Amino acid sequence: MTASVAIIMGSQSDWDTMRHAAETLAALGVPCERRIVSAHRTPERLYAFAKGAKTAGFKIIIAGAGGAAHLPGMAASLTELPVFGVPVESKALSGVDSLYSIVQMPAGVPVGTLAIGKSGAINAALLAASVLALNDPALATRLAAWRKQKSDAVAERPEEGA
Repeated sequence: MTASVAIIMGSQSDWDTMRHAAETLAALGVPCERRIVSAHRTPERLYAFAKGAKTAGFKIIIAGAGGAAHLPGMAASLTELPVFGVPVESKALSGVDSLYSIVQMPAGVPVGTLAIGKSGAINAALLAASVLALNDPALATRLAAWRKQKSDAVAERPEEGA
């Protein structure tokens, strides 16, 4: 099966965050490809990937980036596919710099921006699955079951969760 989702990141260190997107997609039975595509260190790789992503069969790109965080915006500027940006937590500014960089895209170059770090990576995967589920009833069923399982796991009273 061809992967519908591409997870791209600017460096190997971003994998600590972006693996949560991959794990969530795997739990939902959504195949994904994972690649390191740096906007700054491998711009030709980024250009080739983004320009060819649709032809390669991808439907959604999840792009994680820390620091200057140009990867999601650059990818979005080079493809018609939806791009979901995940700010990776940085040591210097705790990921706020990444968040601001991703969320401040100019009109006409949309990037769906998620929370900083692990939560953002998981939610990016859930958002991607939700979009794909619009045309995939089996995925819609798996996604509903996943959400129900998460809801059912929440204790009603604080002492129940201890």
